[in-house]
Amino acid sequence: MKAFCIKITLIVFILTVTQKSFAQTASTDARYNRQEVMITMRDGIKLHTVIFTPKSQTGKLPFLMERTPYGVSNEPSPEKQTYIKDMADDGYIFVFQDIRGRYLSEGKYAMMRFSRDKNDPKAIDESSDTNDTIDWLLKNIPDNNGKVGMFGISYDGWTAIIAASDPHPALKAVSEQATPSDMFMNDDLHHNGAFRLSYAFEYAFMEEISKTDSLYQFDNYDTYNWYLKLGPLSNINKKYIHGKLPSWNDFTIHPNYDAYWKKEALTSRLDSPKLAIQHVSGYWDEEDMVGPQDAYQALEKQDRHNQNFIVIGPWIHGGWAGGDGKTLNNLKFDGQATAAYFRKEIQAKWFAWYLKGEGDGKFAEAISFQTGSNQWKNYTAWPPKEAVTKNIYLHANGKLSFDKPSVTEAKPADSYVSDPAKPVPYRARPIEETYGAGSKWYYWLADDQRFADSRPDVLSWQTDTLTEDVTVTGNVLAKLYAATTGTDADWVVKLIDVYPQQYKKEPKMAGYELMISSDVFRGRFRASFTNPAPIVPNKVEEYTINLHAADHVFKKGHRIMVQVQSSWFPIIDRNPQKYIPNIFDAKESDYQSATQKIYHSANFASSIVLPVVQ
Repeated sequence: MKAFCIKITLIVFILTVTQKSFAQTASTDARYNRQEVMITMRDGIKLHTVIFTPKSQTGKLPFLMERTPYGVSNEPSPEKQTYIKDMADDGYIFVFQDIRGRYLSEGKYAMMRFSRDKNDPKAIDESSDTNDTIDWLLKNIPDNNGKVGMFGISYDGWTAIIAASDPHPALKAVSEQATPSDMFMNDDLHHNGAFRLSYAFEYAFMEEISKTDSLYQFDNYDTYNWYLKLGPLSNINKKYIHGKLPSWNDFTIHPNYDAYWKKEALTSRLDSPKLAIQHVSGYWDEEDMVGPQDAYQALEKQDRHNQNFIVIGPWIHGGWAGGDGKTLNNLKFDGQATAAYFRKEIQAKWFAWYLKGEGDGKFAEAISFQTGSNQWKNYTAWPPKEAVTKNIYLHANGKLSFDKPSVTEAKPADSYVSDPAKPVPYRARPIEETYGAGSKWYYWLADDQRFADSRPDVLSWQTDTLTEDVTVTGNVLAKLYAATTGTDADWVVKLIDVYPQQYKKEPKMAGYELMISSDVFRGRFRASFTNPAPIVPNKVEEYTINLHAADHVFKKGHRIMVQVQSSWFPIIDRNPQKYIPNIFDAKESDYQSATQKIYHSANFASSIVLPVVQ
């Protein structure tokens, strides 16, 4: 599977798959007419908008709209964009818009803009800008049928679901794809309170240093070295950007889950589905895997009219938008064209029903591509109710088993030294800049984990060779009993499928260690994300870590592995391992080594809680 997110802007660079996949440039044989307009918002600000109408239009058509911070000037004709070609073949009026303050739109940009005060008629936010745009389109674009749908990936998915939270009456269907949800609890900026350093810095710089995307110019090709030499987080402002990035400044003064993060969280802005919503997520999405699942769960609680749906596939961030989806990194899906199937059989048919009334309108509540078995599955609920939780336990001597440790366990714990001066890389080095040419950022969640399991600061446990398939479908949890000699610690847990050492079906997958679920938890937040507290040195504590959704079959002949470590650098900032109220204020002298112990005794039985389907 190749990176398909190349977009030509005022500068030329490879941007993440948050942007659309499309053919290179529009040609004279395009099937759509193109026009560019500036649409005036309620406060007088004008937003740059590109509109495509079919040249052969014979009847009234609905609108399909995408609003983005990534620039729309170079949009080719819709039938030349892989992401939306199937819908373009069906015939729609397509609308692409630069959001406020980005590229050719006027106004001031605010990352993940807060929702407006609806009591103030002049207040604006992304939903008001969407509503004003729809008003203009309905009045000024002829031969429309009065219905609007929205779609988009990542930030564009977020603008879509924000519009759905306060929708214009003409907005009938929204497919939010890889939306971020809660920037402190998961997705782009933090995971369970642990700060996503490299992504947060590089993305904030790209979006806020100018109206058009530009990359930070690192002086190290291997950014692992650059971030290590950076030292304390305070050096970002002190030595490099000097307070020029508003978002970075917000990060530094909001180190805990305070009102700022709660207000920004998507789930605080959602109440019930007011229109048809399709949530789309990828199991190996390196940026926003959790967001669509959170959004689906939040809305499902009040879904009285069966108009809230979820689709999850074997994709990286936006991996369904281009290519055929038959592979993921080194992983193959038995010829199943998962991305092409989504675009034609799921996305196109869903919008055709809700905007045109075409088709039978019968859609599964949850659609998932199950890896291992490599087949599409339909479920009546997500997570599926038929899954039964089973604990798989850590044991002495690197063993992993469904049997709970006994009182005769050989030793109660395993230990390792976590040294902030030598953090475990989150992917094999060199670690190129996130969006730089040749970056392997996009696929790192599907990388072979053998680069890590031989390190002395990474612990591994694995089962014997499986004698039968183990099917895991639903949310995976880690129950970790751990202690540290420090007063703070990060705990990274990975659930891994270990391929057989002899694998004739695909020799390069022999012995491959494929992450199925993983995440990090910052220990200071074990009792409260709002009010963190130091860890008591050498005290055994329980940490419950959400490893999120999986739909995977560990095949007979494979092994199940669990890895635990205390750094994941530089995607996660180095924990000083000495409690500092605000890590952004930590000094170099605060970073210290600590001995970490992971327990697997009868009294402290660390395990992974698996949703197993028989």
